[in-house]
Amino acid sequence: MKSLIKAVLAAAAVTVAASASAADPTVVKVGVVGAYNAQWDTINEILKKDNIEVKLVKFSDYATPNRALNDGDIDLNAFQHKAFLKNDIARNGYKIEAIGDTLITPLCVFNNKEKLKSMDEIKDGDIIAIPSDLTNGGRALKVLESAGLIEVNPEKGYTPTKADITKYNKKIEIREAESGILARILPDVSAALINGGNAFTAHLDPTKDSIYQENLDPSVNKLAPLLVNVIVARSEDKDNPVYKKVVEAYNSDAVSDTLYREYHGAFIPAWKGAKKGYVK
Repeated sequence: MKSLIKAVLAAAAVTVAASASAADPTVVKVGVVGAYNAQWDTINEILKKDNIEVKLVKFSDYATPNRALNDGDIDLNAFQHKAFLKNDIARNGYKIEAIGDTLITPLCVFNNKEKLKSMDEIKDGDIIAIPSDLTNGGRALKVLESAGLIEVNPEKGYTPTKADITKYNKKIEIREAESGILARILPDVSAALINGGNAFTAHLDPTKDSIYQENLDPSVNKLAPLLVNVIVARSEDKDNPVYKKVVEAYNSDAVSDTLYREYHGAFIPAWKGAKKGYVK
C-alpha cells in the first residue's frame, strides 16, 4: 500500500510539474540599445495570447548586439537600420538577417544654443559632431550635404567618409564620436547630429529641439529605404514561428499608436501597411 501511495504521489508531482512547465511562457531575448522601449510593453501584452514573453537585453553601444546575436547570447535584436546591418555583416561575416521592419527615425541636427540658433548661423570654424561608425557617419555627412554645408563624392553612396568631402561651403570642423555620447558632448561643440533613439534617451525632442531634420521621403532621399530599422535573427532562425509572432505583434496598430503617443513623431512606424499618425 505504501508503495502504491508513493507511486501515486510521485505521478501527481510529475503532473503538477508538467502543468507548471506548460504554463511557462516561451521567452525571447531581444537585444536593444537605448531607453525608448515602451513599444515592447505593448508587444508583450499582444503576445500573452500566444504564451510568448519578450525579455529585453540592453546594450550601451551599437557594436555589441549583432555579435551577441551571432554568438547565440540573445535570440533577436532590434536597434539598427538596414544600412547598418548590411555594413556590419559585410565587415564581420555575421550569419544574421532582417526578419521584419519596425520604425524609422530622422537624423537631426541639435544645436548648442549658446553658440548658434539656427542652421543659417553656422559659420567657418564651427565644430559639428557626427557618429563615428561608418554607416551613421556617412548618413550624417549626407545630411550636412543636404543642408548645403558640404559636398561629398556621389560615388560613395550612403557611406562617405570625411575623406570623401569634395568641398566645404562652410569651413566647419567635423568631429566624430560614438553615437551614444553625442548628446553629452553637445556643450563642447556647435551642433551634433543625433538619431532619434539617442536623442530621446538624452531628453532631447527632435520635433522641438532640433534645427534641421533629415528628409525621409523616398522620392527625395534615395537612401530612406535603407534607414528603416529592423528586427534581426540568426539566418538559421529566420523562419522560427515564435520569432515571426514577435514581428507580427510589432507590426500592429497598437504598437503604432504606442510609438506616436510616447515619442511624438521621433519614431515613425515603417512596416508595410503601418498607420500614419495617432488619434487619441
